[in-house]
Amino acid sequence: MVVPTNPSSLELNVLVESLLFVAEGPVPVSALAKTLDASEAQIEEALAQLKAQSAGRGIRLQRLRDKVQLVSAPDAAPAVEKFLGVDGTGHLSAAALETLAIIAYRQPVTRPAIEAVRGVNCDGVIQTLLSRGLVQEMGRQETAGRPILYATTFEFLQNFGLRDTTDLPPLEQAAENVLATAIAEANAIADQVAEKLK
Repeated sequence: MVVPTNPSSLELNVLVESLLFVAEGPVPVSALAKTLDASEAQIEEALAQLKAQSAGRGIRLQRLRDKVQLVSAPDAAPAVEKFLGVDGTGHLSAAALETLAIIAYRQPVTRPAIEAVRGVNCDGVIQTLLSRGLVQEMGRQETAGRPILYATTFEFLQNFGLRDTTDLPPLEQAAENVLATAIAEANAIADQVAEKLK
């Protein structure tokens, strides 16, 4: 259904924001364009304006591939969880975080490719990530065996406070952070062992 719009009464970015506000979930850019009788380029321009306007506010524009949605600001998560009575303590194991990082940086990626990086079977971890809605199946790779391709979801972006996957830190920086954490953990274990040997 095409919504008749009067450009003099409402700007396109206001209409886009209104549609995203009432949407039950992520909305394809093409659906916004069709509904507002606008080109996808015009919708992209309106989305860029919304993204800029939402900086420092309680809502953010979140994007994953060709879909967008409005979400609450990541910094407001504790207050939102308290208000909604949500227990936000569901932590992921180190194996799940490693697998999720591989998927986030290499998406879409197959299970064999993930296992080649991790060096261990990832079936259980992938099932955990799928059940939590952090990753999704994106189809099958056109190679022998047609392995399933995995990619991150909007829930992934929400849980990690990202607007889109371009907000991920550069891979080199992420690797340095992982290495620094591993070194710190190794040092802490070494200190504990040394204390016990005294």
